[in-house]
Amino acid sequence: MNAPWNPARGAALREPFNAYVSDEMTAETLRSVAIELGWLPEKVNKGGLRNAVQSLSVSASPNILFVDLSESGDPLNDINALAEVCEPGTIVIAAGQVNDVRLYRDLIASGIQDYLLKPLNPDQLRDAFGQAQATLSAPKHVESGIDRPHVMTAVIGARGGVGASTIATSLAWLFGEKSNRSTAILDLDVHFGTGALALDLEPGRGLTDAIENPSRIDGLFIERALVRASDKLSVLSAEAPLSQAMLTDGSAFFQLQEELRAAFECTVIDLPRNMLVQHPHLLQEVQAAVIVTELTLAAARDVIRILSWLKSNAPQSRVLVIANRVPTTGASEVSRKEFESSIERKIDLIVPLDIKVAAQAAKLGKPMAEAGKGSKVGQALIDLSNRLLATVEEVAERDRDADKGKSLLGKLGDIKALIPKGKKAKSPA
Repeated sequence: MNAPWNPARGAALREPFNAYVSDEMTAETLRSVAIELGWLPEKVNKGGLRNAVQSLSVSASPNILFVDLSESGDPLNDINALAEVCEPGTIVIAAGQVNDVRLYRDLIASGIQDYLLKPLNPDQLRDAFGQAQATLSAPKHVESGIDRPHVMTAVIGARGGVGASTIATSLAWLFGEKSNRSTAILDLDVHFGTGALALDLEPGRGLTDAIENPSRIDGLFIERALVRASDKLSVLSAEAPLSQAMLTDGSAFFQLQEELRAAFECTVIDLPRNMLVQHPHLLQEVQAAVIVTELTLAAARDVIRILSWLKSNAPQSRVLVIANRVPTTGASEVSRKEFESSIERKIDLIVPLDIKVAAQAAKLGKPMAEAGKGSKVGQALIDLSNRLLATVEEVAERDRDADKGKSLLGKLGDIKALIPKGKKAKSPA
C-alpha cells in the first residue's frame, strides 16, 4: 500500500478517492469533507472493508482509500487481504471503534497510513486527508535523477554480545538520515533479532511470512512487510517464538535481498555468524562486510576464521574490522597491538565504550548514532558510515571507468577468448 520509496505508478490516471463505510453517520461526514476537497460524494460506498476487497479485486485502486473496520472480526488479517488487491502507491486510511494501541501499531506496521477512532469528526478527516495528499505530492528519491550505486553492507558479530546489531542499526540510521539515502535493515536473527526493538518498533510478521512463503516475496510484499521507522529508514525484523522452527534453505533471504536492492538505495544486513556456513550465498551481492569484535582472545580467534571464510566465499566484499566497546581507561583483555598481530591485519576503527550513551539510546529507543550525537561514539560511527559509502562509490566508479575505457579491440579480445580453439569467429555483417 503506501510506501515513500515506491511512488504510485500512473497516479494521475486513478480516481483520487474512494471510501467504504459501515454506517450512514460516517458516510455523511465523509461526503461533506469529500465535497470540500473537490471529490465526488458518490465515491463514499456502503459495505466496509469486505466490500472494498471485493470491489478493488476487479477495479483499479484510488490514490486515497478510506476503509471502515467496524464490522471486521480480525482487522489485521482483513487489512492483509486488502493489501493483496491494492496497487502499489495507494494510501489507506482506516477507521474503527477499537481503541487499542497495539492494534494501532500493528495496523500502521501493515502499511496503512492512519487509523481513526469512530465517531469521526470533520476536522480529523481533513487532517488525515491532508497528510495523505502531502505524502502523494512529496518528492520521491527515485525521481531525483541521481544515479548512485546501491550500498549493500553485512554486519557480522565475531561473537555474541559484541554489539553487531547496535552497529548495524546505527549505520542504517546514518545512511538514511545523514546521507539522505532510502535504507532498509534486514535483521536475519529470526528469534532474537533486535533491529525493530532498537528503534522502539513492533517487528510485525513480515520476515516470518517471507520464510514460510518465499513464493509470495515481491515488491508489493516488501511494501507491506517492512516496518517504517522514518521516511528514509525501514526495518524487516522478527521475534519468532522459540517453539516455532523457522526452517529454510535460504532462498527467502536471497529474494528479500533482491527486492530490497530494487526498492532502496542502501541495505544493511544484520547477519548472525552461524548463517555464514548455513547460507553462504547471502554474501554474493554484498559489497562491504563489517566484522564487529571485542578485544579478547576468543574474539581474535573467531575474527581470523571469519576473515578466512570471507576471503574464500566473498572475495568481492571490502572487509572492515571494527573493535567495539573498547574501554577508554584501563586495559582490555588483549591490547590492540596484540589483537592486530593475531589477526595479521589492522583494526579499521575503534568504537569506544560509553555506558551513558548506550543507556540513553536504550531508554529512548534510538540508535546509538542518534543518541550519541557529538560524542566520541557518534563520531566513530559517522566515520564508519562515510568509509563504507566511499568504498562502494569508489568501486562503482572504477567499474564504470573500466567499461568506458575498454577499447573496441579489447572487447573483441574478450569475445575471442570465449571461442574454442580451432574455430574461427564469423566477421560481423
